[in-house]
Amino acid sequence: MSSTAELIDRAQNLAAAAGRPVEPSHGRLNPLGLREVRIEGGFWGERQELNAGAIIEHCEHWVDKMGWVDNFDAAVEGRLPADRTGREFADSDVYKLIEAMAWEIGRTNDSAMDARLRALVARIAPVQEEDGYLNTHFGRPGQAAKYSDLQWGHELYCYGHLLQAAVARGRTVGDDQLVQIARRAADHVCEVFGVGGIESVCGHPEIETALVEFSRYTGDPRYLEQARLFVERRGHGVLGDIEFGRSYYQDDVPVRDATVMAGHSVRAMYLAAGAIDVAVETDDEDLVSAIIGQLSETLAKRTYITGGMGAHHEGESFGADFELPSDRAYSETCAGVGSIMLNYRLLLATGDSAYADVIERTLFNVVAASPAADGRSFFYTNTLHQREPGSVPSGDEASPRASSSLRAPWFDVSCCPTNVARTLASLGAYLATSSADGLQIHQYAGGAITAPVAGGTVGVTVSTEYPVQGLVRVEVTDTVEGEWELTLRVPGWASVGATLTENGETRAVEPGAVSIRREFAVGEVIELSLPMAARWSAPDPRIDALRGQLAVERGPLVLCLESTDAPGITSVNEARILTELLDRTDEGEGVTVALREVTVADSGWPYGTGAVAGDDAPVTRAALRPYYSWANRGPSTMRIWLPVVGSDSVVPA
Repeated sequence: MSSTAELIDRAQNLAAAAGRPVEPSHGRLNPLGLREVRIEGGFWGERQELNAGAIIEHCEHWVDKMGWVDNFDAAVEGRLPADRTGREFADSDVYKLIEAMAWEIGRTNDSAMDARLRALVARIAPVQEEDGYLNTHFGRPGQAAKYSDLQWGHELYCYGHLLQAAVARGRTVGDDQLVQIARRAADHVCEVFGVGGIESVCGHPEIETALVEFSRYTGDPRYLEQARLFVERRGHGVLGDIEFGRSYYQDDVPVRDATVMAGHSVRAMYLAAGAIDVAVETDDEDLVSAIIGQLSETLAKRTYITGGMGAHHEGESFGADFELPSDRAYSETCAGVGSIMLNYRLLLATGDSAYADVIERTLFNVVAASPAADGRSFFYTNTLHQREPGSVPSGDEASPRASSSLRAPWFDVSCCPTNVARTLASLGAYLATSSADGLQIHQYAGGAITAPVAGGTVGVTVSTEYPVQGLVRVEVTDTVEGEWELTLRVPGWASVGATLTENGETRAVEPGAVSIRREFAVGEVIELSLPMAARWSAPDPRIDALRGQLAVERGPLVLCLESTDAPGITSVNEARILTELLDRTDEGEGVTVALREVTVADSGWPYGTGAVAGDDAPVTRAALRPYYSWANRGPSTMRIWLPVVGSDSVVPA
């Protein structure tokens, strides 16, 4: 019989071989990793190459330029606090950068990047204290004491990103210096915050999901138990009150008792992801059900059409139910990343393809929208309506968080660029899963997939021009004796017109998971055809900010009207649409909408009895563009939700 140490080593070696970011011990579906899912070309392949060739290098440049890496050198050389730069959480962006690099190295075996990663880790290692403590903002003469500001200090948050970077490194290369640093830090957290220690939590959740994943990687149950303690402590007022209220950092209601997500949207997503990780590993079905209920309510009442979350700039927080203003949308990129993390964990736990629908929407319309086409500037927030053309930010200076009206090269708070980098580097893991019965494909991108099933390994290649075209061609490249099951996801938006073709026969399929269970032969081809014609989307009538407006979607993409594409209109703010939609995408001409420009006489008072003019204005046509691409051509005005002609208020006779 193998020893416990041998079993742990074996588990680590298997995980490293696959490169899986999330590795639950059980669930309805099993994750696949970067060595099992290879993206080749197409929409996401291009973005992975952009990440490898521009985004990661750009992030490296800026964390160095801002002095955030030098903070570690300054700690070793005794130059703190005088020479420290950045906010209290600046260490975390260095860790997120390292995580992105680790996944990218696991994906491509980039030796030059590997050398740069090792050099970064070598600068961090000497800062770690004998007891495992590691932070550049606290604990030295002239600095605040360790753990003296759990509300805002982010010490545990920084550990969380350190641990996730170490998981990425361990699962792609194996135990090395970074993993050893993380193990000492995790041991320190358990010692200081375990039972009888500091019985509190971090103001910014993140350590919870990181500890669980580190426990999965190392096989050490102490880290899982510490994560469970953090989840159970939250919501009992352990952090005290602040001006935003305790809901800001989810310390107002116990996790099990909350009915909807509230407060800071990124924190809420990270906490929920950590809670699901804890619940899965401890078989806590009640906790799983609680998070499922909260997410269901949040998606139904507090989420933008893009998948974005967060209606308030103040507190970066959710609004009330159906409070979803377009022009004041916060919709932080990091909240989109957090949503993907949570929905992926629920997909693995439950097998419900509806979670893959949310991932798809958020990937295409939040994550893909953040980086510019050249990968060297980013949106921190993702508005749905830009009223005034933006101003081009400086290319040499960091922009204040969320204040830039165009993508900015960097921010004083730059959590989003590094979050985008680590998500794109590990993206392959979100595309497909396996089970003993077969292979499930959830997101569509060209490439190759191999998966372990009962009886051996199966494999397919995927060919598609998705999301431009709706045809997904799956060819079997490896099979096993006997039956196995191939499952494809029909997105929720494809309610009419989706078909599946196999063995020369075509049949209609409904949204959800569509499975084919039988013996497969190498060379067999299955085709899923999704209806990609542009379609109108109407808002829930309880969303006051959207009454009388429509949006246009095409496949998984939300489209928008940008002033660059409406030369006959003074501003998109005055545009009113007719419900006439033309989709010639198959002919290479794109989607256009018919619209008129309203004219309103200025007066000294913005309320009265007059009707809005414009019903007889000339009709023009304007092209609609995928929202993810807006502002890539310079300053513009833009809107997703388009007012319909005649929808403006008129006082009844």
